[in-house]
Amino acid sequence: MLIFEWVVGVLFGAVLLAALARRLGAPYPAFLALGGVGLAFVPGVPNLRLDPELALALFLAPVLLDAGFDASVRDMKENWRAVLGLAVGAVAVTTLAVAVVARLLVPDMPISACIVLGAVVAPPDAVAALAVLKHAPMPHRLATILRGESLLNDAASLLIYRLGVAAAMAGTFHPAEVAPIFLLGVVASLVVGPVLGLIFVALTRRVTDPASAIVMQFVVAFGIWLAAERLELSGVLTIVTFAITVARRAPGITAPRARVISYAVWDTAVFVLNVLAFVLIGIQIDPIRERLTGPDAWQALVLAGATFATVVVTRLAWILPTTRMRGLGIRQAGAPARLGPGLALSWAGMRGIVTVAAALALPAEFPHRDLVVFTAFFTVLGTLIIQGLTLRPLLAHLKLEDDDPVGRETGRARAAAYKAALESLTDAEDEPATDALRAEFRAALAEAEVHEEGLAPESLPADAARRRAVEAARDAVLSLRRMGRIGDDAYYLLEEEFDWAELSATPKAET
Repeated sequence: MLIFEWVVGVLFGAVLLAALARRLGAPYPAFLALGGVGLAFVPGVPNLRLDPELALALFLAPVLLDAGFDASVRDMKENWRAVLGLAVGAVAVTTLAVAVVARLLVPDMPISACIVLGAVVAPPDAVAALAVLKHAPMPHRLATILRGESLLNDAASLLIYRLGVAAAMAGTFHPAEVAPIFLLGVVASLVVGPVLGLIFVALTRRVTDPASAIVMQFVVAFGIWLAAERLELSGVLTIVTFAITVARRAPGITAPRARVISYAVWDTAVFVLNVLAFVLIGIQIDPIRERLTGPDAWQALVLAGATFATVVVTRLAWILPTTRMRGLGIRQAGAPARLGPGLALSWAGMRGIVTVAAALALPAEFPHRDLVVFTAFFTVLGTLIIQGLTLRPLLAHLKLEDDDPVGRETGRARAAAYKAALESLTDAEDEPATDALRAEFRAALAEAEVHEEGLAPESLPADAARRRAVEAARDAVLSLRRMGRIGDDAYYLLEEEFDWAELSATPKAET
């Protein structure tokens, strides 16, 4: 019971911290990290431990599936140079730079352990950056690069991570033996993921129950990751390619009710996983802090500070020079050379759940594990607090221009949708309701015709009246319930009907 009460308290505290983050326009992982630090100093915290072999599967499989499902393949292809340069080049350079710094500051740390530390802190986490972008939008192209980087950099860093852990635990490393297996695993992952995606879509075509569909999604996410690990494939690449394939195939066959509920469940799951990750590493920091005493404590602080500085400076040094170079992807074709976009992209490189999960996944007997975990958490905390809390003011100061390509595409596509909807009513019977619907679509299309870019409005002309009508209907039914003229079962059925009706007539920005 004590642990249950403690978990309830932690989740409640996390909700309060997330609300504070939203009010301040800051990434909620920054406040969760601060909460994790606070747990290290709270007496009587339960000694929770997670099996290192399960850490990556628990935290990364759902997060990557969710991110892969939302990825825009077309936009990533258009910016492939920048995405690949950050996801592979920046990760490799950061890993090497951190490894060199760690070796210089801790000479008795094995080179393989230094490389693992570099791989742990190398990949930025888009969850934190995208939380900031909800309050201070970044140009769509830069946000696309950031999302694409977060999908692929995990694969690069975790491949280096696994090789480094294996070498540190075995004491030897033979590149000639590992390289063929490594390359085969990468290629196989890029094939297996899409194939599993097609199979999943075919098998779940008839699953319309939202609860069953959502449970299947989580089962498949964990199952694919565990199977990929058993087969020595890349769990990251397999999950991401699976998610991208399903995202391209599923929209035409997924029931709308299941899709709407699924989005809410997955957003909640990612939030809870972030809470759990920072709680677990916060719990581990307390015993590590007790074991790191005297010279070891100072060594840990120096290494942590140096690692934080290294990851920030390395990212700046990798990105900023490309803002003045053509053909490397950061600078858009035809645009003048400016440091603003590169500076924004560099400062958005906050570390998060991937770094935390990789640190938690280290075996108990890993050399200098306490030092690596402490340094990783300090780096995550430093980037989230310093960069996370200053990214919004930086974006406001830079005043980066954006022609809102998503908004323009949405407006044109909405006009095409309205036209198709109107044409579908051509052979419908001439009834008052049908005529009223035709009039709404014609009015929306007329508005699109006079728009200089042909963009249709998000709301139909009668949507405001619909919302008022639904509100009045809801109040009337609520009064019937209070008077005892209808029971709770009838009320809840009607309430759900009104909810769907109101949502369908409400612009997304107002929901």
